[in-house]
Amino acid sequence: MAIVPFRRTSKMKKRMRNSHSALTVPGMIVCPNCGELTLSHRACSNCGTYKGRQVVAIKDAKSE
Repeated sequence: MAIVPFRRTSKMKKRMRNSHSALTVPGMIVCPNCGELTLSHRACSNCGTYKGRQVVAIKDAKSE
């Protein structure tokens, strides 16, 4: 048979248990080349630069 808890879990105990479930915001930085927000330690998706160097070739939307 299943074990049934003897007492109901209080709101405080339930909320204390779930306090570690909060979402966190990722670390965002401003790209020094184009000024767009990007994730830190990753190449900029807008201009393709990382640490002042061009690392990804980006196609222009106008040329397509």
